[in-house]
Amino acid sequence: MRLTAITERLAGLGGGKWEVHLKARQMAAAGADLVEMTIGEPDVPTPPDLVETAAQAMQAGRTGYSDGRGEAQLRATLAATYAASRGREFGPENILCFPGTQTALYAVLQGVAEPGTEVLAGDPMYATYEGVIRATGADMVPVPLRPEAGFRMQASDIAARITPRSRAILLTTPHNPTGAILTAEDLREIGELAVQHDLWIISDEVYEHLVFEGAEFVSPLSDPALADRVIAVSSISKSHAAPGFRSGWCVGPEDFCSALLPVSETMLFGNQPFIADMTEKAVREGSSVAAAMAARFAARAALLEQRLHGETHLRVHRPEAGMFALIDVTSTGMDGDAYAWDLLGSGVAVMPGSAFGEGLKDWVRVALTIDDESFAAALDRIAAHANRKSRSVA
Repeated sequence: MRLTAITERLAGLGGGKWEVHLKARQMAAAGADLVEMTIGEPDVPTPPDLVETAAQAMQAGRTGYSDGRGEAQLRATLAATYAASRGREFGPENILCFPGTQTALYAVLQGVAEPGTEVLAGDPMYATYEGVIRATGADMVPVPLRPEAGFRMQASDIAARITPRSRAILLTTPHNPTGAILTAEDLREIGELAVQHDLWIISDEVYEHLVFEGAEFVSPLSDPALADRVIAVSSISKSHAAPGFRSGWCVGPEDFCSALLPVSETMLFGNQPFIADMTEKAVREGSSVAAAMAARFAARAALLEQRLHGETHLRVHRPEAGMFALIDVTSTGMDGDAYAWDLLGSGVAVMPGSAFGEGLKDWVRVALTIDDESFAAALDRIAAHANRKSRSVA
């Protein structure tokens, strides 16, 4: 059987990263007493009024084909929302709608990268980034996100890796899996590099509305000097607890969006009108659940740090946003992969850091999205396990 080059480029980038999670699901299905902290989803259901809006739209016949760019009212609402939050003018011509951030990112990368080019991305990174970059035929160039810099991408590290083949810098702010937020100064320096080397900046901003108290989100879209080279992607998956509705978009220069439209149309040809109606309401009215989610996740991250720093030799990187925290497991004498498998035997499932890049090989990622009672039980088990391992190392 003959397959194409893309299947070879993506070989090994699929489910292998999720082996611990899949094993945990098998164990739980078999009756094991297990706390799952692997995958992060909103810890509340989709708001009923949004579900009802989608249902009413379906009943009203909003089930036909959509505009290939996305429904007009949704694009107008997104443009107005971005203009208000970014301090620049945006119109419907600056928007393309997609089924989720993932599809938006895939399409955008198809528009800026191709075989023989390079895309710079932070390491660690969200698990699908390498795949969406390599799907274009481009090479991914990892840029280290250093713990001592708060896991924020540094312009100096980017500059050291730019070559004549470089085409784009992929940013995630707030970041998954570290929860770091790029500052205005970070973005200014990165923007100067992009201008100097004629690079695109692609900004994944899906965690924008899950920023913890005391932190501030800044978007490269806000800088007029970068208006012709920044493309942002986002969705309602996290902000409105609606991941299953698969409703996202990209925001970028008008010329780019027009050029990308045929690519978008060959993939899906617009999103579903009844979901677009729900999304328009969500964007126009704002989220009724994001602030409370962010407060809960921040409190759990603080408790994680307090417990593990007070009772174990494990060290926590406390996030500024998002749904996850990182634990440095060096004190156990194991790397992140070995630790995750070992901890599974103590009744807690976490993600090995290596699933997100070589830079986290000695870390694990934990989801902050489980209920408080389960979270407390997981902390008890993690602390007991860490102390057993510390004694064995000593």
